[in-house]
Amino acid sequence: MHRLSKLVAIVAAGAFSTTMFTAVPAVAGGHMQSHADTHHHSGTILDAAAASADHSTLVAAVKAAGLADTLAGQGPFTVFAPTNSAFAKLPEGTVETLLKAENRDTLTKILTYHVVPGMVTASELIGLINDNGGAATLTTVEGSDLTARLDGGNVVLVDSKGGMATVTQADLIQSNGVIHVTDTVSMPD
Repeated sequence: MHRLSKLVAIVAAGAFSTTMFTAVPAVAGGHMQSHADTHHHSGTILDAAAASADHSTLVAAVKAAGLADTLAGQGPFTVFAPTNSAFAKLPEGTVETLLKAENRDTLTKILTYHVVPGMVTASELIGLINDNGGAATLTTVEGSDLTARLDGGNVVLVDSKGGMATVTQADLIQSNGVIHVTDTVSMPD
């Protein structure tokens, strides 16, 4: 895969509620919200994240890593987008350290671990989980895998270190892909 394409990845891992995959949201009023009544989504994944008050840390990280143009690009991408509170769960000082110029490569690796090439909706992901004996493997733009499983009606993403994230909003369809909001930052090896 071309290096620029690999930089398209961004965001964390999570779980999808099986009842959430019918929503087709976009961003409005500071939060990512449903936009199911339209099929035209002119905003990009980056536009949606930038418009969400709950994703300012993610947007700052994307800009610090030099991935803004990529996430505003054609796609399609599936982004598991951790909220500000997901980043706040990291050990104290982690985000500030990652945002430093000398840590750009590490930050890029973490962010691209949250991006999957192509568009994978919640219903498609749940189908993959069911078709594959209860677990689906997603290869991220970073190159490592996330494992998706169902747990109590939710899709849980398990990262390379065994950490788990839950998707709190699914199927936020944008012009260049889909966002699934997560409550935890996933970490690659």
